[in-house]
Amino acid sequence: MISRQEVFGIDNEQQFAKIALQAFRHQAQHNDIYRQFIDGLGVDPANISTVEQIPFLPISFFKNHTVLSSKDPAQVTFTSSGTTGMVTSSHEVTDVLWYEESFRRAFELFYGDIKDYCVLALLPSYLERDGSSLIYMVRDLIAQSGNADSGFYLYNHDDLYVQLQRQQAKGQPTILFGVTFALLDFAEQYHINFPELIIMETGGMKGRRKEMIREELHTILCHGFGVPAIHSEYGMTELLSQAYSKGNGIFECPPWMRVLTRDTNDPLSLTRAGQTGGINVIDLANINSCCFIATQDLGKIQPDGSFEVLGRFDNSDIRGCNLLVQ
Repeated sequence: MISRQEVFGIDNEQQFAKIALQAFRHQAQHNDIYRQFIDGLGVDPANISTVEQIPFLPISFFKNHTVLSSKDPAQVTFTSSGTTGMVTSSHEVTDVLWYEESFRRAFELFYGDIKDYCVLALLPSYLERDGSSLIYMVRDLIAQSGNADSGFYLYNHDDLYVQLQRQQAKGQPTILFGVTFALLDFAEQYHINFPELIIMETGGMKGRRKEMIREELHTILCHGFGVPAIHSEYGMTELLSQAYSKGNGIFECPPWMRVLTRDTNDPLSLTRAGQTGGINVIDLANINSCCFIATQDLGKIQPDGSFEVLGRFDNSDIRGCNLLVQ
């Protein structure tokens, strides 16, 4: 069995490929749903010798199946948000330590020690339901920060405005996680000039506002908060790892996560860097469910492995963390 130490110790492409192939062989044997999917494709796992040959499980399987590679009982079940009547995804996590180590290490990799920050969260739609993996992560980061001013905000924008002014006056490094519609609501009601503030947009209009292209959205938010750029997180219920963008919509993955793109007309073929395709994610923290997920997002890989998200397939459901079409 692959250990957390092995996965989170990855520091080069050779290690990543080795562990990804080990994870594939393990899941092809122990994940019933993934094995049936592979069999249906007529793929013999013994013939898979490179990462590029690994089949990716469509993310929609999480809506109607229990996707597990472990016989252990679930410690927590994360669920996606959706509109009334929509079938939502469920991700059963048998060892939540994988998730905690993944997001803690990724945050430190991209932003440094969480104890240096005041962590604020404007995530009303997530707080108003159960099973959000984003709330689980942010609640943990708030606790890890050890800052008495860290905390969640629902619709009490007045209190958030006062808190932001307070942190700026103290010279306290501050990060604000926010769902898109709530950040826009705040930016329309208040204006603050806080250039050191990190705005972490988590996506999602939740049907509250019309969709906007990224450039328009980020221009409004930059003006409203007085920041030079808007940061973004790319994550979802079905994954245990996140990629981060520090501006311009270009995301980078932690060492145990990779994004590839597939041909939109031939989902078993990958596209080259610079070509638009469906986003496939390898998330090695997902060792107890499925590490190889074909999402319904469209994107483009850069030569250095970073990527941008361009939108969604037209026939896919509107996700809770809906991404903006450019």
